[in-house]
Amino acid sequence: MDKIAMITGASSGIGRSTSLALADLGYHLIIGARNLDKLSKVKMEAEQKGVKVVALPLDVRNLDSAESFVKQAMVEFGRIDVLVNNAGLARGVTKIAEQKNEAEWQEMIDTNLMGLARMTRLVVPFMIDENCGHIVNIGSTAGHDAYPGGSIYAATKFGERAFTTALRQELLGTPIRVTSIDPGMVETDFSNVRYYGDQDKANAVYEGVTPLGPDDIADLIAFAVTRKSHVNLETIIVRPVDQASNTMVARKKSTLG
Repeated sequence: MDKIAMITGASSGIGRSTSLALADLGYHLIIGARNLDKLSKVKMEAEQKGVKVVALPLDVRNLDSAESFVKQAMVEFGRIDVLVNNAGLARGVTKIAEQKNEAEWQEMIDTNLMGLARMTRLVVPFMIDENCGHIVNIGSTAGHDAYPGGSIYAATKFGERAFTTALRQELLGTPIRVTSIDPGMVETDFSNVRYYGDQDKANAVYEGVTPLGPDDIADLIAFAVTRKSHVNLETIIVRPVDQASNTMVARKKSTLG
């Protein structure tokens, strides 16, 4: 039977790489994101691998958008075997006492936590009806170890861990699997978004380090969803070798200058 994967935040980074990795495995895809230009390019790349791809606008913060996206998935495919909750972001590095803009906090909460919870609750009933499925949530090492300037981002990722654990317990007795993949330093647009497009600041995050790439995370997702049906990888914590914690990074000195 053909398998269907739904991926949020699929227009770039981990979402794009995951879309292509699952297409390589023969999964038909329904992919969503806010950036439709980039999303259409991912759709074309995945289709070249011989699978059906439906690409639709999706803002996980918006209930109508999420409901429409899931409804269309069921119209197109009639089932969802894998949901990859990838949409997420960080905004700013302002310390709590210095924060003047609660909009940053709200955006992270609405996307990273509420959006993930929303997509899950909309999809899981269909998986229960089909008596199969796999939820893969993209967490972060920030959900294990908070750090200065990352309070609310870390709070959303700690929340993702709690949500994922509760979901796994609620689904006990069904064949539905639940996995959290929690990366450390991954070089994507993440830091560029966090620093509002300041590329110099974003580049400095990875200076002197060999970080993980989005393909590394996609490889882990592909591994998790292709285990035997009785095997559930609950949590995968992954960091580059150059990173020991969120605040401990070994940086190689530049030989230039």
